[in-house]
Amino acid sequence: MALKVTKEADPIEVTRMTVTLYAAPGLGKTSTAFTADNPLLLDFDHGAYRSAFRKDTVQVERWADVADISADDVSAYNTIVVDTVGRALDALTTHLIAENPKFKGYGGALSLQGYGALKSTFGTWLKQLSGFGKDIVLLAHMDEQRNGDDVTERLDIQGATKNEVHKQSDAMGRIFVENRQRVLTFDPDAGGFGKNPAGLDPIHVPHFASSPMFLADLIKQMKDTLNSKTEGQRKAMQELADWSAKFDDAESAEDFNALRGECSDCGDNVKRLLMAKAKAKGVAFDRDAGEFKAAA
Repeated sequence: MALKVTKEADPIEVTRMTVTLYAAPGLGKTSTAFTADNPLLLDFDHGAYRSAFRKDTVQVERWADVADISADDVSAYNTIVVDTVGRALDALTTHLIAENPKFKGYGGALSLQGYGALKSTFGTWLKQLSGFGKDIVLLAHMDEQRNGDDVTERLDIQGATKNEVHKQSDAMGRIFVENRQRVLTFDPDAGGFGKNPAGLDPIHVPHFASSPMFLADLIKQMKDTLNSKTEGQRKAMQELADWSAKFDDAESAEDFNALRGECSDCGDNVKRLLMAKAKAKGVAFDRDAGEFKAAA
């Protein structure tokens, strides 16, 4: 089977995203997730009942309840929410030890082999969810780590599975309180993790009674921004290719001077290409005269 190659100038459309949100307890992670686009919440944390904005929910009692989730199970929804990743891993830990006693370590925790199975099994499950073509929202509790007076906020996720969540997340945001107002930021900093591919500024989290599609609109904004960048990159590549063809046809200093006038409003990449093409053909640019001249 031949490789399906996407050319450098071809757009790659972002149609779905995996977004991770983490926060301290009580800051409305679950309610925020319910403002996603037509969500189905997998409630490992058993806290969905506390949200005044509750949508359809699966009360997960054991890992087997979701292990074989299928595309048909979620066909009526546009977003799948995992609430929370930490409690999902607890359920998976119990399942793995029951399936294979070798995964049980000292004191009932996972063995080293068990942690490896936890990471690979959960990573495969996340990829399975992503394969359904839905947006994925992963919720996590916040874990504070102190070093003297410095406080670092991390995801409360056990073992190396935390790295798997980082890798599979397209965007990662942190909810915190500033001046008695909830704020959502996707920027990484010394105090917490983040992934901000769309370059969003910190956002004040509204009351969801007045903004019931808050997260849906936010994820759409991210997709639109990324897709506009992709389209802009495609146009820039096409412009560069068009100018390159024109530069290839130029032979003399006069030709390159004429082209320099034509592309005077172009970007730096086009201008650098013009200089490189002229040099390759023995035409030098005289900076004092401000024009191309045939090389001596």
